[in-house]
Amino acid sequence: MTRSIRLAVLVVLLAQPLTAQTLPKPAAVRRIADSLAAAFVTSGGAPSVAVAMVRGTDTLAFGAWGKADLENSVAATTRSVYRIGSVTKQFTAAAVMQLVEQGRIAVDDSIGAQLPTLPAAWRGVTIRQLLNHTSGIPSYTDLGQPWFRRFAEEMTPDTLVALTAAKPLDFAPGTKWKYNNTGYVVLGMLIEKLTGHAWAADMRERFAVPYGLDDTQACLTAPVIFRRVHGYEREKTAWINTVFLHMSQPYAAGSMCSTIGDLTKWNAALHGGKVVSAASYEMMTTPSGAAATGALPYGFGLGRAMMGERVVITHGGGIPGFITSNAWIPSLQLSITVLTNSGSAKPDDLMRMLARAAVGAPLVMTPPAPAPKKP
Repeated sequence: MTRSIRLAVLVVLLAQPLTAQTLPKPAAVRRIADSLAAAFVTSGGAPSVAVAMVRGTDTLAFGAWGKADLENSVAATTRSVYRIGSVTKQFTAAAVMQLVEQGRIAVDDSIGAQLPTLPAAWRGVTIRQLLNHTSGIPSYTDLGQPWFRRFAEEMTPDTLVALTAAKPLDFAPGTKWKYNNTGYVVLGMLIEKLTGHAWAADMRERFAVPYGLDDTQACLTAPVIFRRVHGYEREKTAWINTVFLHMSQPYAAGSMCSTIGDLTKWNAALHGGKVVSAASYEMMTTPSGAAATGALPYGFGLGRAMMGERVVITHGGGIPGFITSNAWIPSLQLSITVLTNSGSAKPDDLMRMLARAAVGAPLVMTPPAPAPKKP
């Protein structure tokens, strides 16, 4: 499923009502959540799923089902380490906002002031436009076969930039919204320029160490990562190993891996005011300008949608063999993380059902009407 279609589906799912008079007891929710997660695996949704749902101080779900490694029959556990794809972007965006708070940069600075070797057409793009996908810079992940044929190559950030350097801008910066992985590659380069550290090392020292995210890191190809989950794709009725992607390529746009426990800690820290200032958080979670009109209204590294009358701050992640859903519902202080090891999984569906269970809303709904076919 393409990124744009996934975003459109998520918006439809989030539009379903999420209301209940009285919040159900945690034990009751846990029973429902366990059943939903188990059914997700047994129905073929993914070889495994790991789920965490916390409402305030109450743990409503925390478990793993299925196999992290089919070939060796390794069961998934709550410490299994999954690739989280573009959930990485909220870490990169938070790092940029910390640098803004330190006075090192401003969100409306032109990126060329810090990275003057970027293509000339890119240098006038602002940091804000990189953060909220309104830069117009061509995304290397939109190249199709010319990029797919190079999946196995180790690439530096400069190489990733060079993939689309000769292409014209997709649109004038700030005038439209288009999801863009190259923009977050450039933000990773910015972090490296300002800190003097590799992006992966900065993420570790800036976030993983202080917030106790012991299993969160850049999911690089060569290092041994204990409890690393294997990724799969569905081919008719069988699971097959996913295509090999050298993990240098997703970089600051999508190369991190984590666990349900770590992402629950991260959600509590980020949305609890421990990572960035209130002003920075407001910018990260409030779409503006062209970014407010995209498929998923987008702040900085985070999308903002509605589930019935409730605001949902969310960002999923899709990378070969893995799809992730990570959401925060402020009015409920509700954190939901769903990690899967299938490139065709639909964790957003499960996330929506878990959210409904958390408030005691009915789980069976009339599906939305299909979109009209184009003539």
